[in-house]
Amino acid sequence: MNVPDYTPFLEAAGGAGQPQAALDALCALTQQVVGAKLFTVMTSDRAQRVNARVYSNMPDAYPVSGTKPANETDWSRQVIDEKKTFVANDIEAIAEVFGDWEQIRSLGCESVMNVPILIDGEVAGTINCLDVAGYYTPERVAAAEALKLPGLVCLLLLQRMNKGA
Repeated sequence: MNVPDYTPFLEAAGGAGQPQAALDALCALTQQVVGAKLFTVMTSDRAQRVNARVYSNMPDAYPVSGTKPANETDWSRQVIDEKKTFVANDIEAIAEVFGDWEQIRSLGCESVMNVPILIDGEVAGTINCLDVAGYYTPERVAAAEALKLPGLVCLLLLQRMNKGA
């Protein structure tokens, strides 16, 4: 695996304007490493059984707001329980696990990759990348491993902000 240049991310994550600056830098890093038409970051609260979108590069289509119930699906088994990256490379596979598949398709996206981010051994959130059908090849999925540490930094910055530290 080629290691990406983390310098812009580290500069953004260490500066002011957190956690937005770090999330913006994570989006830019994701574009560099794997690419994504639609990029979002979600948090996962297993105790409350809810997820929340905390970042979106398409806020008109996928705004940052509120929470939604966590659904028990093959997706949650793989990502939340098994802590593995989920990939669906066609709209039919997306439709099996995401109720908003028509909106996803309307944005020109027919593949998805959800990368779990762990804190203390539990999935605290996901990095979500969507693009054209067949986009998330094994090579791109492997490259996405390089996003986990920056994703962790972003989620820790969010936790810090939410605690008022």
